[in-house]
Amino acid sequence: MIPPALALHHFSKRFGPTVAAEDVTLTVAPGETVALLGPSGCGKSTVLRGVAGLERVGAGRVEVAGRDVTALAPEERQVGLVFQDYALFPHLNVLGNVAYGPRMRGAGRAEAERRAREALALVGLEALGARRPAELSGGQAQRVALARAVATGSPLLLLDEPLSNLDEQLRARLRADLRGLFARVGAGVLLVTHDQREALALASRVAVMRAGRLVQVGAAAEVFARPATAWVAAFLGHANVLPGPGGTAHLIPEDAVRLGEGDPHPVTARQTTDTGTEVAVAHPLGPLTLHLSARETGQLQGGTLRLTLDPARVLTLPDDRVGT
Repeated sequence: MIPPALALHHFSKRFGPTVAAEDVTLTVAPGETVALLGPSGCGKSTVLRGVAGLERVGAGRVEVAGRDVTALAPEERQVGLVFQDYALFPHLNVLGNVAYGPRMRGAGRAEAERRAREALALVGLEALGARRPAELSGGQAQRVALARAVATGSPLLLLDEPLSNLDEQLRARLRADLRGLFARVGAGVLLVTHDQREALALASRVAVMRAGRLVQVGAAAEVFARPATAWVAAFLGHANVLPGPGGTAHLIPEDAVRLGEGDPHPVTARQTTDTGTEVAVAHPLGPLTLHLSARETGQLQGGTLRLTLDPARVLTLPDDRVGT
């Protein structure tokens, strides 16, 4: 039986009285991409740094490809790490940067350069080996950093907010490129991000983190479609998470709303967007925010919008948003 690329068992880390991570248990299978998703300060980067060996484990165990690496130095853990700022060496050209990892793990110069060229070909930059990092675009630098991690042959790749320094247009283009690249590499990938779209685009599974703890882990599409709590739903970007009775909340996804049916409801605000119109609607369950396409905007009748809700699609969740 092939062991997981990563098996994290009850990982905890404190900085003085501050709990950064508490009892985090997570696995990443070979060839699988898992996104550790959460807001800034929730502890996700602490978990990644603990796996990489850049932070000492407070409690728990870290296994990489079946090896207990909890007490090992970073260079002994056989992980490939892509930092948020890419951390390319300015005095080395692209080929030298990518060959650095294999050289540090004992490969001879010729073997290291061969693996570097293979990794650069994998990310589509085989023609840029002679360039210096200062001559690269942001997207090229990101792919060089990824190639450097891949060239090590590590069973586990760790990516810390890998697209956060890029503009939105480039980020959207690279999401599709990275998912295909991850599939070709075959390593397990643990991706740390605060960006919900990035997690959904790149990961097969998502682990949502809040205040140092994992609050939901599952298939990416399932987590987004069926969040476990009101806080998770709101964090994932669901617009209509309305307070319900007795410590519950109602999650009303857009596909639960049927326009042109039922009673008319007052429209309390409207705003034109690039894709149509956003409206606020007074409803007995609470104020609804709806995005209407150009065609659906025709459903507006004066200051009202006729709609009904499909009760089978309205989810009732524990409301755990107090204090957030």
